[in-house]
Amino acid sequence: MKAEKDINQQRNSEEKRCTLVGMTCDVCLSVLKIATGFIGRSSAILADGIHSISDTVTDALVYAMVRLSGKGVDERYRYGRGKYETLAAFLISIILVVVAIGLLTDGTQDVWAALHGSTLERPHNIALIVGILAIIVKEGLYHYTRLKGRKTGSSALKAYAWHHRADALSTAATLLGVAGAMFLGEPWRVLDPLAAIAVSVLILVLAYRMGRPAVEELLEVSLPQEEQDKIATIVNSTPGVKAFHNLRTRRNGNLRVVDIHVKVDGGLSVNDSHEITRAIERGLSEVLGEVMTNIHVEPYHGHNQCEKNEPTVNPNP
Repeated sequence: MKAEKDINQQRNSEEKRCTLVGMTCDVCLSVLKIATGFIGRSSAILADGIHSISDTVTDALVYAMVRLSGKGVDERYRYGRGKYETLAAFLISIILVVVAIGLLTDGTQDVWAALHGSTLERPHNIALIVGILAIIVKEGLYHYTRLKGRKTGSSALKAYAWHHRADALSTAATLLGVAGAMFLGEPWRVLDPLAAIAVSVLILVLAYRMGRPAVEELLEVSLPQEEQDKIATIVNSTPGVKAFHNLRTRRNGNLRVVDIHVKVDGGLSVNDSHEITRAIERGLSEVLGEVMTNIHVEPYHGHNQCEKNEPTVNPNP
């Protein structure tokens, strides 16, 4: 138990460290972009800098959720606080949707204005330099956060990584528009809003990819069928298990929750039955990682030999 607690604390420390790195970078980029937008006469970079301010809000949100989820199990949260991570992933997806709609709206308005004779002022070279720097930083944060998310199994960090990638793409669109305005002449300055529209659609796709699994977890959708089949195989192969039924599964952040009824020889002692359940728990942990189990033991009377092949999920227990 102590070893598991130490692992969870280490995992939470890595999550907080990763979030603080992202927060520091986003604050610096926001200040740099806004200053560059004014000095370099680039409305695109200025808008991107204002957009980056929302990143710091996201950073603070992720950090708060990670701190809460790291408090573990107590009397009030008997299943832990893993859902805070799931909630953070869902909220990030909502933020991405709002940002994407804003970019889509602004881009459409700019294209419409350009088609009706409006022109954009030529940006200064510093806008191009800052844009390239921002892309490098955000893409680096994406790979760093994605690696930490895989290592810790944190859904919040995985969503946070895609948020960095979305920012990098957004800045790339801005940079494309700035470069077009600088080097291709006045007629091509419409590339800026056109690129922003394309990236806003991509961000909406990313938001959907993050938001859907978060919503499913909040609604306590069962684990994927592939994992349920693994659970069934482990339970069936555990010595002493005659049959099982009423398997129910769900996720709670990084934790998989498994409720199941297993049938054993009715003549076994309590100690022997308990050892069977411990063997099931060990098997599930070895294959699935962090698992919280609730195993109900029932006597097997042998009157139904096909019980062992009952459906792995019973929607009406």
